[in-house]
Amino acid sequence: MALSEPTPTTPTPVHAPAQHAEAGAGAGAGAGADAGADAGADARPSRAGGLLPLLFTGNTAMYALYVGVGGILLPLQIEKIAPHDKVAMLGLVAGVSAVFATVFNPVAGALSDRSGRRNPWILGGGLLAVPAMLLLGAVNSILLVALAWCLGQAVMNVYQAAITSVIPDRVPVARRGAASAAVGLGVPVGSILGVLVANGFSGHFTTGYLVLGLLVAVAAVLFTALGKETPRPPKAPATLGEQVRAFADSLRAHDFRWAFIGRALLVLGYFAVSGYQLYVLQDHIRLPHGMSATAAAAVLTPVNSVAMVVSIAVCGPLSDRLDARKLFVGISAAASGLAVLIPISSPTFVGMVVFSVVNGLAFGCFFAVDNALVTLVLPKAEDAARDMGVLNVANAGPQIVAPFVASMLVGLGGYDLLFAAGGVLAVLGALAIRPIRSVR
Repeated sequence: MALSEPTPTTPTPVHAPAQHAEAGAGAGAGAGADAGADAGADARPSRAGGLLPLLFTGNTAMYALYVGVGGILLPLQIEKIAPHDKVAMLGLVAGVSAVFATVFNPVAGALSDRSGRRNPWILGGGLLAVPAMLLLGAVNSILLVALAWCLGQAVMNVYQAAITSVIPDRVPVARRGAASAAVGLGVPVGSILGVLVANGFSGHFTTGYLVLGLLVAVAAVLFTALGKETPRPPKAPATLGEQVRAFADSLRAHDFRWAFIGRALLVLGYFAVSGYQLYVLQDHIRLPHGMSATAAAAVLTPVNSVAMVVSIAVCGPLSDRLDARKLFVGISAAASGLAVLIPISSPTFVGMVVFSVVNGLAFGCFFAVDNALVTLVLPKAEDAARDMGVLNVANAGPQIVAPFVASMLVGLGGYDLLFAAGGVLAVLGALAIRPIRSVR
């Protein structure tokens, strides 16, 4: 999410690419991309079903690391190093490291496009997560934490860029909602797993980081061993200038550009709030006597995740049946905007439970259909991973801004202002989906 860095990338946190094909063509551009993207997938329809458990496993491990590190271990580690400046220091570390997520995601996507393969990049990024997490657990200064988490973001976004390209590569359009739901289910399940691991090892950073890194490595090995791919013809190397122009061209496609803007706003609102959940529980919410902030997070995350699972299970297949992606994205963003009013009016543990339910339903709906929506606005199938990398900038880019914005908002108006801003951004994200022409 980077779901923290989702998510997140965010996750994620979540993404398909496109080449320039200005959508004066509207539906034509989207349809052309779909036809190309599904040429291989439709030829191997039986394999699409077998990919769903692998997509679920691979994304679950990724979000477990993002949430466990970004939501629990990293804030605790920073609080231990700089207790009096924890809000500002977390914003600094999270923001700087998200720059690496922004850079490495589209670059790694372009490299996997050029190689004609996804599996080697998934495997390489997954295995490198282990030493990156070991390094992060071993450092004890803010500077070294920032550098180590930058490295972690880099390798995880190599992994993420490749695995998010699998849907447009191998899944037919008719199964995109189901595949998006499988990816989306990885968010709540990974969140639960990440929080449980992080909470269990909250006093032993090195072990907690190592366990989360190993989860990603094992998932990468399983995915690449069982998810066989047919290599595409390698693409000719492009100069740096050509690559920069290609990235810019992707955003000239009308529908792709609006999908980018909508996701960026939603992710910004999500991470501005969720990235500070531990500190919100410590400093703002009235918890029951004897309940620690980490224990409260260990309760709220499963509640949120169960709501997300229910929403994903319903909305993903239903969006396929109704062929209506924009409707679900709009509903999810509007509901997430309303959800943030709950902890403002009731800054209690019960209020946070209700917030977690409503927010889980809202973002479950979003994660279930957004991956399907963006794969339907790709201008050019052969550049899928590169353009998905561009779209994933909408995941990582707002995470650069979110920590700085969040720490500023907390300083100006406290956590109530932070919640309100998150809600406004989510509503704006919903409105940004409306101009998309080629998807209902």
